[in-house]
Amino acid sequence: MNPARLLLVVPCYNEEAILYRTYAKLNTYYNGIKEQGLIAEDSRICLVNDGSRDKTWSIIEDICSKDYNIIGVGLSRNFGHQSAIMAGLEQHVNDYDCFITIDADLQDDINAITGMIEKHREGAMVVYGVRGDRSSDSWFKRVTAEGFYVLMQKMGVPVVFNHADFRLMDQRVLKELGNFREINMFLRGIVPLIGFKNEKVFYSRLEREAGETKYPLSKMLLFAWNGITSFSTFPMRLVLYFGFANFFIAMLIVVYILFSYMIGHTVAGWTSTMLPLTFFSGFNMMALGLIGEYIGKIYEEVKGRPRYIIEKIVNE
Repeated sequence: MNPARLLLVVPCYNEEAILYRTYAKLNTYYNGIKEQGLIAEDSRICLVNDGSRDKTWSIIEDICSKDYNIIGVGLSRNFGHQSAIMAGLEQHVNDYDCFITIDADLQDDINAITGMIEKHREGAMVVYGVRGDRSSDSWFKRVTAEGFYVLMQKMGVPVVFNHADFRLMDQRVLKELGNFREINMFLRGIVPLIGFKNEKVFYSRLEREAGETKYPLSKMLLFAWNGITSFSTFPMRLVLYFGFANFFIAMLIVVYILFSYMIGHTVAGWTSTMLPLTFFSGFNMMALGLIGEYIGKIYEEVKGRPRYIIEKIVNE
C-alpha cells in the first residue's frame, strides 16, 4: 500500500511568539515520518493566517521562502478559527489523500499524528484526537470543559467527548464536508454527522510554550453558545417548557386570588404585585432574546456570504 499524501493544516492567529518554534517541530517530525514511509514525500504543511494583527503573516512568508514544502494561506481579515481551518482544507481538497488539522500552539501532541496515520491505513476515514485526561487543567477549566461536552451531548449535538479540532479526515470525508455550507461552522459537531468509519487516538495535552491562549473564558463561552445554537433547538424547547411552568404558576396565583376574594381576605401589597410581574416580564425578555438569537443565525445563513476570503497564497 502506497503511503498517503498528507496535508497538515495549521490555523494561526497572532502566533508570532511561537510560530518559528512550531515550524521547526513540525518540520522535524514530518521529515521523520516521511523517512519511515508513513506518508508520501510530497506531503506538505499549510499555515493559514487568520487575519493576525502581529507579524504572523510575515513569519509565514519567511518560512515559505525557505521551505517549498510549506504552503502559506493568508485570509483578508479575521474570519475565526473554524473558517481558517476550512480555508486550508477546501483550498487543497483535490490534492491530498488525507488531512490533519492542529493548532499552532502545539498543545496537541504531534506524536499522536503517527497513530492517526496508522488508523487511517487500517481503514478509518476519520480519526479523532482525544485527550486522555485533563490533569494539566485547572479545576475550573476541567469542570467547565467537561460540562460543555456533557451539555452538548444532552442537547443532541454529536460531539466526541474531550475532542477539539485535532483530527484526521480522509479526502472522501472532506469532500462530503464541503456540502455543509452553513456560515456558522462548528466542526466538532459537523464532522461526526458525516459518518463513515472513525477511530480515536488518545494523547496528553501539553503546556503552551510561548504566546497567549486565543481562547480565554469569554471566547470559550461564546464558542460553546455558538455550537449549541448552531446544532440544537433544545434551548427554544426549554423556553416552551418554562412557558408551561409559568402558566401553571400563574393559574395557581389566580386560584389563590379568587380563593382569597371569596373568603373576604384580600391582601393588598406592592410585593405580591411586583414579584410575579417582574418574574414574567424578565422571562419574556429572555425568551425573546433567545428566539432573536436563532432568527439572527437564520439571517446570517440566508445571506449566503462567504465563510472566508483568501487574500494571498504562497507556494501553492
